[in-house]
Amino acid sequence: MNPMTASTHIHHVNDPIRPKAPAPIRCALARLGLGLFGALLLACATPAHSAEPVSPPTAAAASVACNEAAPMPVEQLLGLWQLTLWPEAGSADQPVSQGAVLFEPHPEYPGSVRGRLKRSGPGNDLQALLSGDVVNGEFNLDESDDGVSMTAVWVGTPQDCGWRLQGVRDAVQTDGAADSVLRFELRKARD
Repeated sequence: MNPMTASTHIHHVNDPIRPKAPAPIRCALARLGLGLFGALLLACATPAHSAEPVSPPTAAAASVACNEAAPMPVEQLLGLWQLTLWPEAGSADQPVSQGAVLFEPHPEYPGSVRGRLKRSGPGNDLQALLSGDVVNGEFNLDESDDGVSMTAVWVGTPQDCGWRLQGVRDAVQTDGAADSVLRFELRKARD
């Protein structure tokens, strides 16, 4: 069974987030990957306050273009997504963090994705790795700040024919932190 499709999200001993290459190669690949990711973010992502919102397909186009009841294929997750996070009792109009995620096919688990997250945080930008998939219409991700330990679980559902994903990000170890549960929206960047 693919550990990324488990309905409960616990830390897996064989977590695929950790690379298996020797340390010097991992460091070089990480620097290259982060550099490319940063360039993609600068080229593709636009600040939320200056960009016009991406409108979903019209109802007529949506009925022809997609079937909301059909399962979302994991391939539809691939690419650049814009992220907004807000408190559970708050509103997306008052985000606590914004950023972007770049999803690619997971190298070890076919039918899953792995991505890099970069988002605003108190002081410096925050970065993390994400791994997950879509199972029975539910979007599931595991987040890791260090590539080893799981720091949050994301659960949501596709909206607007898969152009938006909405749900909840729940921090794993919070020590009673007030913002341990955040609502999220991921919007697919369009070419």
